[in-house]
Amino acid sequence: MPTSEQPLLTLHQVSLSYHSKLALDKVDLTIHPGEIITVIGPNGAGKSSLAKVALGLIKPDSGTRWAQKNLSIGYMPQKLHIDPSMPLTVERFLWLAGKSTRRQRLAALNKVSAGHLEKRQTGRLSGGETQRVLLARALLRSPQLLVLDEPAQGVDLGGQSELYNLLTLVQQQTGCAILLISHDLHWVLASTNRVICMQGHVCCEGTPDAIRHNEVFTSLFGSSAQAPLALYHHHHDHVHDLDGHQHHEGDTHA
Repeated sequence: MPTSEQPLLTLHQVSLSYHSKLALDKVDLTIHPGEIITVIGPNGAGKSSLAKVALGLIKPDSGTRWAQKNLSIGYMPQKLHIDPSMPLTVERFLWLAGKSTRRQRLAALNKVSAGHLEKRQTGRLSGGETQRVLLARALLRSPQLLVLDEPAQGVDLGGQSELYNLLTLVQQQTGCAILLISHDLHWVLASTNRVICMQGHVCCEGTPDAIRHNEVFTSLFGSSAQAPLALYHHHHDHVHDLDGHQHHEGDTHA
C-alpha cells in the first residue's frame, strides 16, 4: 500500500448527528492512491454516513474534510429502485449520469462484463445485473477513488464472490483507490489493505489479519468474530456470474 504519496482524501475528527443522535464521533480517515479500505460494522454503526461525508454529500457537524483538487470520485450507492414500468434502458440510464459518449458508456459496461445489458430496461434487471450497471456508472467518471456502499446487497453468495473478484480486477486495471462499506463480517476482499471497524467511532483498524485478533473487535462482535474475516480466495474450474449462475472457464455467457 503506497503511504508516501499525498493522500487523496482525509477526514479529521469528523462528528455527525441526526436528530440529536450521534452517528459519527470524532472519526479520522485517510485514503491513499491505490489503497483498498473496507469499513465494517453492524447496522447503524455509521458506515454509510462515513461514506457520504467522504463523498462530500453531507457536511459534518464538526471536523474537517480535505480532498485533492479536482479529485474524481465514482460512487456506487447502496440501493437503486426504478419502476419496472418506466421505459429506461441501461444505456439511457448511464447517459443520465453525466456527459459521456456511447463508446465510453459501452466501454464502462464491458469493463464489468455487462455490455449485453446495454438495451435492457433498467427496472427489469436482476439484483446482480443492477450492481454491475451501478458499478459501470461509477467507472464512467474514470475515478481516482471509488466509493462502494454495500455493493453486494441483493446479490446471492455466489454472485457476491464474483462481484468481489470483479472489484479487485477493476482496481488492478485502473489503479483507483477503493473505499468499500459493508456490514457483512464474512466477506472482506482478500486484497484489502486496511480494515476499519466502526460503531459510531473507529473501534480498531489495521490489516485483515490484525483485526481478526483484535480484542476490541472480538468484544464488539462477540460470537460473530470467531471467523470474522473470511478472506476470499477463488480457486476452481468454474466461475459464477453476479446472479450466482455457474459457468466453466472458457465458456461464453451473458
